[in-house]
Amino acid sequence: MRRVLAALAAVLGCAQALADAPAVGQGPALQFLSEHAVEGMPAGNLSGLALCGGELWTVSDRDDDRLYGLRPDEAPGSVWQARAETFSVPGLPDSGLSWGARARTWLYGLVRGGAMDFEGVSCDGKGNRYLVSEAYAGVLRVPEAGAAQWLELPPTLLRQARASGLLMVNNAYYEGLAIDADGKRLWLAAERQRRGLLRLRNENGSWKCDGACVLLSEGGTALPPPQLESDKPLALDFSDLALYQGKLFTLERLVHQVCRRNADSGAAERCWSFADGALAPQRRYALPYGVAEALVIDDKGAWIGLDNGDAARADGDARPYVLRFAAPAEGWLGGK
Repeated sequence: MRRVLAALAAVLGCAQALADAPAVGQGPALQFLSEHAVEGMPAGNLSGLALCGGELWTVSDRDDDRLYGLRPDEAPGSVWQARAETFSVPGLPDSGLSWGARARTWLYGLVRGGAMDFEGVSCDGKGNRYLVSEAYAGVLRVPEAGAAQWLELPPTLLRQARASGLLMVNNAYYEGLAIDADGKRLWLAAERQRRGLLRLRNENGSWKCDGACVLLSEGGTALPPPQLESDKPLALDFSDLALYQGKLFTLERLVHQVCRRNADSGAAERCWSFADGALAPQRRYALPYGVAEALVIDDKGAWIGLDNGDAARADGDARPYVLRFAAPAEGWLGGK
């Protein structure tokens, strides 16, 4: 009975979040500033970004044992050299996935590579890095010194997510995360079909749902930007999260936009398009969807990282790239 009531509460909470959320469309364009190829990530697949103490950290969804440090250099065209930091994964997280789902994930990892499928990275004020595993719906804490450890996420998290229609499609689980500076609140982004936002709170070392686990759950499709010349609608998605000045920012890969959202409800407040800069002719990939999978928001602008897989862009370059965009003239928190 408790599980039924919890699931019902989650569904009702999401219905309210959907009712409160304004429609999200293409907003004003962000000004493109520079692009930076990344070398030293042999497997490519740059899948997340976090700014920690002046250094950017990234992950590859093909590497199970390392993060990469990047020194941000904003000089136009500068190439960034990735510095690997290795760690050991302590087994598999107990996230509540069924035996069948875990078996399918294991087989998929054998074929594709990257069993953990790390898709996002964030950090707290103490320098701890947090990696989200899409394959196993878990969050790994990697301290600056000491052993990595899976967070003990509450069993209600997966139950409420699925009661709200999230995490129902294999390879479409958690795609991004953000944690606040004191390490007490954690947000997760469910990727697609349906996409959503979830939130947890750390109380005396124990992770619990912060009210309802699910802040937002929404479906729907949209066309990619016209530069991609596709007339096929695809599922709306979230591909990363960032936390800035108490606001949550979502990276929305398909429609090529960044949206500022209320961190307590998930409701969209304002969106900005990065399509013009990311889809300049020389930067396009022969793919019908976007490849932006990493986001950092700071005072001066946004860093957006591209996970191009093995695909080369129009100019023949197959290296991962990080793009720099200027903050809006009124700042990230200005405007309506």
